[in-house]
Amino acid sequence: MDIDFNNIKEVHFIGIGGIGMSSMARVLLDRGYRVSGSDRTITPLCQNLIDHGAKISAPQDAKNILKPDLIVYTDAISADNPEFIAAKDSGIPMIDRASFLGQLMTQYQKSYAITGTHGKTTTTSMLATIFKHSDFKPTILLGGNLDAIGGNVLVGEHDVMLCEACEYKGNILKYHPTTAVVLNIDEDHLDYYKSLEHIEATFIEFIKGLRPGSHLIINGDEASLKNIREAHDGKLITFGIHRPADFRAKDITYNEEGFASYDLEFEGKTYKVNTSVMGVHNVLNSLAAIATAYDAGLDIETIVDAIDHYKPVHQRLEMLGEKDGVTVMDDYAHHPTEIMASLNAVKNMNKERIFCVFQPHTYTRTKILLNGFADAFKLADQVVVIDIFAARETNNLGIHSRDLVEKMNERGISCKYYPDFESALEYLKTALKPGDLFITMGAGDVNKLAHMYLKDK
Repeated sequence: MDIDFNNIKEVHFIGIGGIGMSSMARVLLDRGYRVSGSDRTITPLCQNLIDHGAKISAPQDAKNILKPDLIVYTDAISADNPEFIAAKDSGIPMIDRASFLGQLMTQYQKSYAITGTHGKTTTTSMLATIFKHSDFKPTILLGGNLDAIGGNVLVGEHDVMLCEACEYKGNILKYHPTTAVVLNIDEDHLDYYKSLEHIEATFIEFIKGLRPGSHLIINGDEASLKNIREAHDGKLITFGIHRPADFRAKDITYNEEGFASYDLEFEGKTYKVNTSVMGVHNVLNSLAAIATAYDAGLDIETIVDAIDHYKPVHQRLEMLGEKDGVTVMDDYAHHPTEIMASLNAVKNMNKERIFCVFQPHTYTRTKILLNGFADAFKLADQVVVIDIFAARETNNLGIHSRDLVEKMNERGISCKYYPDFESALEYLKTALKPGDLFITMGAGDVNKLAHMYLKDK
């Protein structure tokens, strides 16, 4: 459906407490719309919206549907949700989250969408930091919390938008940016996609559907992106390390904290780039951010200086603290490729041992990528796996965390299973020694264990 934003005054969000839904609601509030919504509980993101004038109810209930002009619903809402049913029965126009974001993009003269299987939040947050250090003030919708912008959204100029573009369920086909950034593609969300070829075909369709005169910024190192590059008939900008590219990193080094520095080659000149991020994957993310900022009109010197000020989003190789000589970190990695990238990154810290506590995310992902997960932890000295974070799934696949532990032990990886945080904590208290690194990984709530360890007396 096409939205006439001039003819709506109030928008109701079912599932308003999510990171994506809350950011769009915040933008609407700033643009003068009335906003209502609901969620299972009043989250901190909900409370922030309430503080800015939104009317939010919890839990979700049919009575929450009053007389908005438009209803936006999240992908996470089940078909039997009573509020969702009432919304459908009301006759009020309804639209899913991704379609609404795509429509919102068209309200901006320029829009930058960061997409790909891995690195979206980090790249977008790097761009947010760069823009914050310049006169360029776009509206930013972020898939994480960045201290530099005070959360997951920053309302800036009304003619420029920067956002993440999630590929789940083919959602990228609903987005209409003026500049698209494609970081990589990998086997993921295989509960929806049939194969990597299906993912590639979706990205190709996305690129072909971009606005006329659009720009494509793409990872030139990724051979898997060749067909996606060739699908674009507008301006093409590349970044990379191993192959010639418009923005290329060479001579990468890491300091004692594991942070990367490199020489940026651009238009025949070399610029020194210093970062506060770990790993070669984040070098690529920084190149994508630099290329996009330059495409937006910023000068290269300003961009390079801003990168030096970037502090990572929470839960992206986040340093949480130190206790009794043990360094404690948290990372959002929940895919085999992300886990391998993060473990390669922390290896540069030269710690005595790496202890990793992993919380698998969803039964579907764990089942489909089981062997990939088992291979991903080879760089860890000790792995602890806790029960699967179900999200909104029920376990009808017969998969258990013990299956992953068994696979890792078969590969010679030292791995233990504990069902919950409390039992895992008791083990860690006896096993960790000064000089070790303890890192939690996963997209659920496993970071709670890291905080429990730091607070334990």
